[in-house]
Amino acid sequence: MKLSLVVPCYNEEENVAAFQEAVIQAFDGCGYDYELVFIDDGSKDRTLQELRKLHTAQRCPVKVVSFSRNFGKEAGLYAGLEHAKGEYISLIDADLQQRPELVREMVQILDDQPEYDIVAAYQDKRRDSKILTFFKTGFYRLINQMSTVKLHPDASDFRTFRRKVAESILSLPEYHRFSKGIFAWVGYNTHYIPYTPCERAAGTTKWSFRKLFRYAIDGIIGFSTAPLRLATYTGLFSAFAALIYLVVVVLQKLFWGIDVPGYATIIVLILFLGGMQLFCLGLIGEYVGKIFEQSKSRPVYIPKEVLTWEKDDE
Repeated sequence: MKLSLVVPCYNEEENVAAFQEAVIQAFDGCGYDYELVFIDDGSKDRTLQELRKLHTAQRCPVKVVSFSRNFGKEAGLYAGLEHAKGEYISLIDADLQQRPELVREMVQILDDQPEYDIVAAYQDKRRDSKILTFFKTGFYRLINQMSTVKLHPDASDFRTFRRKVAESILSLPEYHRFSKGIFAWVGYNTHYIPYTPCERAAGTTKWSFRKLFRYAIDGIIGFSTAPLRLATYTGLFSAFAALIYLVVVVLQKLFWGIDVPGYATIIVLILFLGGMQLFCLGLIGEYVGKIFEQSKSRPVYIPKEVLTWEKDDE
C-alpha cells in the first residue's frame, strides 16, 4: 500500500461521500494504490451509517474505525496512524477545506526529494476573523518563546509523511496529545508548502473559541514548563518587593516618625498576594491534573467498531 489517508470525522454525514468522490477524482491515474482510513469520533448524526455505505461499496479501499464516544480529534489522528498501512500517511479533514489534490502533490514531493520525511501545509491566507487570527498568531509567538521545540506559524495537521515518522509518533505514550507539538518534537526533515483552505462542503466547524483556547492551553502545558517557572519568579518578586516595603516602613517610623496607614495597605496586599497564590496554584494544578490522568494509563480511545477492507483482518 503506497498511501493511507487518515480522515477524522465528527458529525460529517453530509461530507464523507463527497470527500471520497473528491479523492477518487484527485488520484485517478496516479499509478499507485491508496486507502481511506475514516475515524468516526463518536458522531451524533448519521456519519457512521454513511461510512458503512462507503465501506460496503468499496469504490476504493475504505477502513472505518468508530469510537465508543467522542474522544477528540487528537485521538482520531492517533487511531488513524495505528490502522494505516501505507508507506506514506496523510492527515486530512473530511470537510474538503483541505483538498486531496494537494495530497497528491505532497506524495510527489516525497518521491522526488528523499531528503524530506514530512510535507506539511500551512495557511498562507486565513479565513478566520481578525480577532481569532490575532489570538492564533499570539499563541504561536507565545509557545515558540516558552517551548524548546518550535512550531511553524499557521502550520496545520494537514501533512503527508513517511512510515517511520508515524512509528515515532505512535511510540509516544501521551494521553493528552498535541499533534503540532508532537510533530515538532520528533523532528525529521520537513518541507512546508502554502495552501489556502476552501469553504466547507457542508456543515459548520466543530471548533469553538472555548475549545481552541483549551487546546492552546494543553499545547503550552504539554510542551513547556515555563508557566511553572513563572510561578517561581512571581513568588521571588513578591518576596523581594515585600522586603523593600518593610525597610521603607521601618525607616519612616524610626527617622521621620511617620505612622504608616495600615488598613488599606493590608487589604490590598492580602487581595493581591492571595490572588497570585491562587493563580500559581492553578498553574501547578494543571500540571498535576495531567500527571494524574496520565498515571491511570487509560487508552487514548476505545474502538466500538472496526471495518477493514483486508480479507485477512475481517
